[in-house]
Amino acid sequence: MVTGPIQQPSAAPTPARLTAGQRADPLGDARTLSRVAVDTEPYWRERLLGRLGPVRQEFAEHVRLTEGPAGRYAELLHHAPRLQRGVQRLVREHAVIVAALDGLRRAAERPTVTAEELRCATEQLVSALARHRQRGADLIWQAYQTDLGGED
Repeated sequence: MVTGPIQQPSAAPTPARLTAGQRADPLGDARTLSRVAVDTEPYWRERLLGRLGPVRQEFAEHVRLTEGPAGRYAELLHHAPRLQRGVQRLVREHAVIVAALDGLRRAAERPTVTAEELRCATEQLVSALARHRQRGADLIWQAYQTDLGGED
């Protein structure tokens, strides 16, 4: 039996929350990378590099907001310590995704790298970001889902 109001994660006060005007969706920017990478118009490589910058910035902001003692992961673990392994996995994924972002930038800067190679690297990055976002959402759901009982 629930004796008080259920506090959802979006309502829980924390200094790590975004303020108005801030973005928190590196995947949204990464999807634009995917569209550029399959483009065959002139200057697509330059456009890919130009759009890669905002994705890197958004992901760095995501890492800043989620990791550390005042981050979302600390809040999550305070509420649900049982999810420690899942949080550790997300933190490890941060390093992998940052390395993929850096690798894609380096590859796009080299004229000898083919469009197909860049397409594959971009698709892998977008997939990694999508998986990371889904794992994070799943972890939040696991932390804050409430079983009200009543059924067998």
